[in-house]
This record gives sequence, C-alpha cells and structure tokens, in this order.
Amino acid sequence: MQKIILASQSPRRKQLLEWAEIDFEVNVVETDESYPSSLTDEEIAIHIAKNKAKAVFEKSKSNKIILAADTIVVCDDQILGKPSDQRDAIRMIKMLVGKTHKVITGVVIQSGEKVISFADVTEVTFHQLTDLQIEFYVTKYKPYDKAGAYAIQEWIGVIGIKSVNGDFYNVMGLPVSRVVKGLTDFVS
Repeated sequence: MQKIILASQSPRRKQLLEWAEIDFEVNVVETDESYPSSLTDEEIAIHIAKNKAKAVFEKSKSNKIILAADTIVVCDDQILGKPSDQRDAIRMIKMLVGKTHKVITGVVIQSGEKVISFADVTEVTFHQLTDLQIEFYVTKYKPYDKAGAYAIQEWIGVIGIKSVNGDFYNVMGLPVSRVVKGLTDFVS
C-alpha cells in the first residue's frame, strides 16, 4: 500500500499504524473541534475527523490518502473530551467507575474529493475504584491528552477495566482492523 498521511499527533494512533505495518507520515493542522448540537455521538466523532482530514488536504493539496480520526467518550449521555487539568481528570474518571461507557472513534479516509467515513463503538465497563487509586493514576500518568481522562493500555486499564465489548484498539484511539479494511477498499 502507498504511504498515507496520518492527520493526528496521537502517539497511540502512530503506534497502532506501525503495528499494522502501514507506511505513513504525520501531517497535522490545528482544527476546530466544535460540532452542531443536532449530531448523534457517532456523527460528532466523524464530523471532527472530517474537519481534520479537510484541513490537512487543503494545506497539503496532496493526492496521498489522508487518514483522520477522533475519539470521544460518552458516559450517561455526556461527552467527555480531554480533561483541562488534574481536577477535571479525577472528576471524569469518577464518572466512569462502576459503569459502562462508550468509546467512539470517527474515522475518515480521504484522497482528493473521494471520502469514506465510519464510526466504531466499543463499550467499556470499569470496576469500582477508590479515590486513592484514581488520584494515583492521574498524578502518575497525567492523562490530560486523552478523551475520558484514561488510556486503557496504562495502569488504570490493567487494574480498573472489568470488560470490553468491541474493538480494544478502538479504545486506544483507532479501530485498526476496520481502518486496514477501509484503506484496502478505498484503493481498490
């Protein structure tokens, strides 16, 4: 497969593409992550990813395939983005403990005017965690760049996740097997 452009700074997305042995370069343009209030949760993630892909396309004018993604966490019908600080991260994780929430990644694959998009949804259930455990995680791992204030592949995922229903890698930030299928379909 030809080299693609990853429109993301996420170290996790980079790592997942490397594991899938996809040749890529990173090209990121700062984009607005607001969205119309009428969108569903899945449409929100796709909308933000489309804005990322469009911004990179307009800047680069490249014919290369652009891959953009955005992950959101939804708990009790509330979207949890990236926490603003330690206190916000602790608040978010306390919302998640003992409950099931959705992790939704919107994916956009674009080359020129050709665009495909989809959303992948994974349900994650947390065990009950103590305040001390939550504070330890936030203090040590500083999950301020992560939707929902946690990374499943870190300590909190190892000790705090009760179950995952869906694609584990989607929770890390990219449903890799669906992306590979999408890229394959896109070029054929």
